Amino acid sequence: MSAETVAVVVVTFNRADLLVGMLDGLAAQTHAPDAVIVIDNASTDHTRAVLEARTDLPLRVTFSDDNLGGAGGFHLGVRTAYDAGFDRVWLMDDDVVPAPDCLAALMAVDEDCLIAVREDLAGTLVEKAAIDFDLRNPLAVRPKRAAVDTVYADRASMPALVEVQNVAFEGFMVRRDVIAEIGFPDPAFFIFYDDAEYAVRARRAGRRIWAVRDAVLVRQLDFNQQHDLSGWKGFYMYRNLFVVHLRHGENALVRLKPWLITLAVVLLSPVRGGRAEAGNVIRAMASARGMRRLTETALPPR
Repeated sequence: MSAETVAVVVVTFNRADLLVGMLDGLAAQTHAPDAVIVIDNASTDHTRAVLEARTDLPLRVTFSDDNLGGAGGFHLGVRTAYDAGFDRVWLMDDDVVPAPDCLAALMAVDEDCLIAVREDLAGTLVEKAAIDFDLRNPLAVRPKRAAVDTVYADRASMPALVEVQNVAFEGFMVRRDVIAEIGFPDPAFFIFYDDAEYAVRARRAGRRIWAVRDAVLVRQLDFNQQHDLSGWKGFYMYRNLFVVHLRHGENALVRLKPWLITLAVVLLSPVRGGRAEAGNVIRAMASARGMRRLTETALPPR
């Protein structure tokens, strides 16, 4: 067992019943966490009652007056864990359940950045972390290329550690010296790509990120990555994808790609997406231009 301390950071919003299962999973860990920091994003269901009833976990709960989004919640949670002095921080969503030895498997690996490997309720491998996250090729519309679950048929076919290039804040573990060097998740993202952007920062700082085969995390819901690009989620998907390219594109052509995507979406809007998506992408591009630099509160602690 590692002698390092570890805090779990959980962000939740209006999913009290799923939160119960996730907290049950944390309570059953063979390696007990030293703290469970929960950020409740102004839930209006019975989340508060669920949390107040949990006397079996070392909870530290922040009830936010506003919905900070996943990015804002993880920013606040990671900062809270860092300020409290924990050696490692394990980020967790409210719709996953860790296997009893999941945390023990992670803590046994002496690396700075790790992810648990996700499966669905049927035991099928559904780990979407990219093995190749391409910010070099201007012709790659989406930077995520090969993912864990497209390279490996199942968990059994994986080696014990698989290097990945992006993460989800759903089982990601990071050491405090990484946070001290690269800073905190960027709250300005609100949702989408905040985790991918954080992984890019870690890798640019020379850290490698490893998927730990034997750290099992079970998703309670099916993946739904097909969002309405003409709705409010579409705005954040476009904008935050653009921000990743503008901040971290490895050459001028890659940094130009958001402009080309914007132009393509607008030109194709009469036959695909319509005026709503065209409006979204224009607003997204305008907003992304103002986010080329990391938000000040996400900078490394001084």
